[in-house]
Parts: sequence; structure tokens; C-alpha cells
Amino acid sequence: MKTVLCYGDSNTWGYNPRTKKKYNEGIRWSSILEKELGEDYKVITEGLNGRTTVWNDPIEGEFKNGKTYLIPCIHSHKPIDLIIFYLGANDLKYRFNVTAYDIAKSIETLVNITRESKTGVGEKTPKILVIIPTKIGNLDEPKGAFFGAEEKSQRLPCEFNKVFENSEVILFDSNEIIKTSSIDGVHLDEESHKILGFEVARIVKKIL
Repeated sequence: MKTVLCYGDSNTWGYNPRTKKKYNEGIRWSSILEKELGEDYKVITEGLNGRTTVWNDPIEGEFKNGKTYLIPCIHSHKPIDLIIFYLGANDLKYRFNVTAYDIAKSIETLVNITRESKTGVGEKTPKILVIIPTKIGNLDEPKGAFFGAEEKSQRLPCEFNKVFENSEVILFDSNEIIKTSSIDGVHLDEESHKILGFEVARIVKKIL
């Protein structure tokens, strides 16, 4: 059996922008991924609302730092065949004051940590898939935590492609197939979860 770890934020946890609660099992993209891959795969969902790439959140708490939790997480679940990173949207919050390039480089930091972890099969490096964060849409609170994020998020695909241009990392731009919900401009609706789950399953089958 092959193990796939999905490491992400609220869009991996399954935040429903309409109810502000968690989507039911079977709706979240990682659940759809697991169903599509079949019984020969185990999909582990590690999503946390507000998780950043490498930043301590001074308001929501230091435990939101994706870098801090990554090592214990991947060692807990090893051996891992593939790690999927779908992170970076929370880095766009105004309080962090980082560029799109910084966000791409932060994901690269997580990738490098993973490569050095020896948490793959036979203590090798797991294969790595990076999903470029879905661009921020029309915000329901334009002057809230994501103030200025809509424009900055437009540069994410370009910067991610630059950073990972000569890398062995598999890069997938979620913006090619989905958009964030019109309700809050940050989270995915059910249809986007479905589309993403099916597409990631197709990619994973090619990788593994």
C-alpha cells in the first residue's frame, strides 16, 4: 500500500465558507483523492485552519507554523511515498508582510526539510507534489486579515514556477482548474473540492 500525505491549511482541513464549519467526509478534496486512488493507497489528511508555511502567527498562535510541525508530522506517518503541499494562502495575510516570492521560497524550505528527513520508503526521499495556492478572490472583508492579498496572490503562479523551475518537485497550479468561493474569496466550495480531488488523483497515479 502506498501512503500519500496531504499537508495544508483550511482548504485541506475542509473549511466550508457557507457554514464556517467542516465539510463532511467525502466532500473534501483529500477524501475524493483517496476514493479515486482506491484501496492500494492510504491518504492522510493533515490540514490546519490558518496554517502558514514558516511563519509564527502573532495573533492565532505559533502552532500555526507549518515548518515547526512538519518534521514530527512526517516522521509520525513514515514511510511516505508522496507528500502533497497545498499551503501559502495564509502567508498572504497583511500581518506577515511577505511577497509572493517569499511564499514560494518558504514552500521551498518545507520541500528541503522533507528531502533531508529520510521519511520515504527505505529511508529515501518521498516524492513531492506542490500545489500552487488558489488565488484570493473577492473578499467578504476587504480590509480584514487578507487586506491586499487579492493582488499579491496573482503573482503566486509566476513566482512558484521560478523557484521550482529546475527542481525535481512536481508543480501543479490549482488556478488552472478552480477558483475560491464567491462567498469569502479564500476557501473552496464543494465543486472546487471535487474538481481538485479528481485532478490530483490523476496526477498522483502518474507519479506513483
